Formats: sequence, C-alpha cells, structure tokens
Amino acid sequence: MLRRIPGLTALIALAAALLGVSPTAAEAATTLTVASDGTATYRTVQAAVNAVPAGNTSRVTITIKAGTYRESVVIPANKPYITLEGLGSSAAATVIVNNKPASTAGTTGSATVYVQAKEFYGKNLTFSNDYDEAANGSSQALALALYGDRARLGNVRVIADQDTLLIYNSARAYVWSSYIEGTVDFIYGNGSAVFYACQIYEKRSTGGYLTAANTPATQTYGFLIYKSTITGATNNVTYLGRPWGAAGQVTVRESNLSATIKVAQPWTDMSGNSWKNARFYEYKNTGAGATLNSNRTQLTDAQAANYTPQKYLAGSDGWNPAG
Repeated sequence: MLRRIPGLTALIALAAALLGVSPTAAEAATTLTVASDGTATYRTVQAAVNAVPAGNTSRVTITIKAGTYRESVVIPANKPYITLEGLGSSAAATVIVNNKPASTAGTTGSATVYVQAKEFYGKNLTFSNDYDEAANGSSQALALALYGDRARLGNVRVIADQDTLLIYNSARAYVWSSYIEGTVDFIYGNGSAVFYACQIYEKRSTGGYLTAANTPATQTYGFLIYKSTITGATNNVTYLGRPWGAAGQVTVRESNLSATIKVAQPWTDMSGNSWKNARFYEYKNTGAGATLNSNRTQLTDAQAANYTPQKYLAGSDGWNPAG
C-alpha cells in the first residue's frame, strides 16, 4: 500500500533549490491551504493562487478554512485546473468578498473573483460583492466573472446587487445546487451556462431582471435555468430576463417560479433590443409565476429535446459535466 511521505513536497523543493532548478508542476503539491488566522500555508486566497505553477497540467486544489476573506482574486489564464474549496460546514461559512464597483474599477476589475483560466472549479463557498447600490449609487459590482471555459460551480453562493455573475468570452459553465442573488441583470454575458437545481433570488423590492444574455446570433445556446427555484422579495415585479444582445438566448424549463415573476410578460426590452426578437423560451414550469400566454413562448416536447444541459455545454469537445 502506498503511503504519503510527510514533508515530501518540502524535500523536493529543498533538493531543487540545492540543484539550482525549480520543481515542475507535477512535483508541486496538488493541495494548497489557506487560513486567514495563520494556521495554514497561506493567509489569502490570492497568495495561494500565486503559488500555483504557471502552465500547470493537473488539478490544484486550494482549500480555504472557514472565515471571511476580504480580497480580490484573479486566476490568470496560464493557471488552469484550479479548485477553490471552502472547508466550512456550508457554503456560507467561507466567504470571499470585496466591494469594488465598476464605476471606479471597471467591469471585470469590480469582480471579487475573476477567473481567466479554463477548468475552474468552485465548491462549498461564497463569492460576494457587498457594494451597496442603494446607498452608493447604481453600478455594476460583480461577485464572480468567468472568462475561462469549462467552469464548474457546485454548492456555492454568488451574491451581489447589479451584475452578480458574468459568463463571458464564449466560456461554458455548469452551476448546480447553488444560490445566486442580485437585483439587475445578475446572470449575464455571452457565454453558455446551465443552472441546475439552483435557487435564484431577486432581492430588490422593486424587482429587476434575472438574466441579460448577449448570446451571439451564431451561437445556439445561452443560459439554461433547469429544475431550479426562482423567488423574490416582492410579488409580480421580477423579469426572467432582457436581451443585452439582440439574439440573446435564455431557456427556463421545469423550474418553480414564485409569485415574484411578472406573469403577464416576464421578458422585456434592453438597449434597443426587443425581447420579442430574442430567443427566450420556457418549458413545463410550475408555481404562481408560471402560466401560458402569448408573451411566454413555450417549447414543444420535440424542441425541448434540444434544450438540455448536455446540449448547452457539449461544444465541439463533447464536454458533459452534467452526466
């Protein structure tokens, strides 16, 4: 039976230093630890990310002790296969948070966590931007920006006001068993994403827009909200979405829509783009916010077969994180 040798990584690093060479990605530790109280190797998440070798070809897990980490984190494109894992008893126990708005930091600069690399995995933690638009003025203030392809988020919370979660640059993301909260356009971008078994909450009493898809006309799939629950602070004030781009694509299927949804017309226009020309669909939704009328295009059973998690995420490489 193979056993882990205590201190092996340190011995490798010492030998490499004596020989005047740097350890390779394969030789480096595959788990890095973070604790703000100094009980782990690194005190900040960014310090652990910085320690990951550039060009790594295998997964590196960064475990984060329960607590609040007020910082901005950037995972550069040359550091793929990084997992951020909270060690708390729930996603709420480990929080990465900042409060930068786009009005001073730029859109991506406002993101508390900005992922440029592919194959990112976030689990059991919270991404938050606690900039208060009601107190400080309306501004984008992202909790999480995903620019890298094939991202996965499981049992996470993504919380902000305006523009909470960005999926961009043709990135694909699979989000499951997670909680997403915001006010305006808080799931947005031109990438493709599936939200499976998620809770999505509109927290503003005056309502807002869950999605703002900028899906290119040449791209079949945008956002799929699947077997999820949508709730809000007030009834009949929340839109399912609006088209940031003229061909924006969103499907909400087999989900429970609470009374927060604007039943008569759950889609609206944006920046001169008509919701009627966008690709907005529903299928077999339930709840007080679900109904059938001429403003709510429903997929047929045959059409719905082409709007599944597997179809949304397959791309040209057959990626299938949903199983």
